[in-house]
Amino acid sequence: MTSYSLGIEELDNIIGEIREGSNLMVIGPPMSGKEDVAYHILKNGLKRQESSVIVSTREPGEHVLEWFTSSDITIPVSNIGIVDCVTKTLGMAADDTDNIKRASSPVDLTGIGVRISQFFEQFWMKRQISHNILCINSVSTILMYSNIQTVFRFMHVFTGRIKAIKGLGLFVVEDQMHDSRTIATLKQLYDGMIEVQEENGSHYLRAVGISSKPTPWFEYLVEDGSISIQSIKDD
Repeated sequence: MTSYSLGIEELDNIIGEIREGSNLMVIGPPMSGKEDVAYHILKNGLKRQESSVIVSTREPGEHVLEWFTSSDITIPVSNIGIVDCVTKTLGMAADDTDNIKRASSPVDLTGIGVRISQFFEQFWMKRQISHNILCINSVSTILMYSNIQTVFRFMHVFTGRIKAIKGLGLFVVEDQMHDSRTIATLKQLYDGMIEVQEENGSHYLRAVGISSKPTPWFEYLVEDGSISIQSIKDD
């Protein structure tokens, strides 16, 4: 049976293995460290020879690739696929590479979907990599360009694809950018959440819905692209 881990020992010890086909929302306010948490999970998977497909709506694909390759030289670069939704919107000419495929913009959901599928075909079907992670960073940026109904249908397709290939989906959401109705609609797509918050300059995370009850809030630091737990937050 295929299973996944977060690569954060204190959380993994509580929740156990994450079952195959799970889709998780990584949610928190701006500047709370959501992307750091998502990328840590991806890096942990890459070190275990899993593949990572990353939809980047915030920065060019080269920047994302450089983050992974510079944070750990042991990462298998050939297992990274990036759907770059930024470069063409900036009017920059750039060809596709082995690791990076360009979509015209975050509104180009068809183009994004095609490129995700191309990476899945490469990793899962052709190379027969058994563990595959999809990260969309971020759903909130896509929602700036499309309505919730359109985005929900798009996300529904790929949460279903994750289940079909026994993968893991990570979907980054800005908590304070959307009303409660939008968040409630998105939550229907996901099996659990990793909640992230910032308080008085400290960062905290917890897992919800992955195990029988939420984990405690853990204070964490980011060091060299990796998450290290410092303490359990006092109630």
